[in-house]
Amino acid sequence: METPSWRDRIRVEDELLTQLEDQAEASRKRRAEALKQGAEELGSVYAVAKQLHLSWTAVAKAIKKYTTE
Repeated sequence: METPSWRDRIRVEDELLTQLEDQAEASRKRRAEALKQGAEELGSVYAVAKQLHLSWTAVAKAIKKYTTE
């Protein structure tokens, strides 16, 4: 069996990286929606951050960045 050329291997890996980047972006959006729902349920971004042991600014930035169009 012949090994694919380096050009073909790079093309395949680039395609995989693109797929992974798309999946990661979709995951970040779903996570931000869950954070937003948590903030609505608990009453504040601070409460969500405290439960998750994150900074409130990280939670607020994620919500703002990935849930606003």
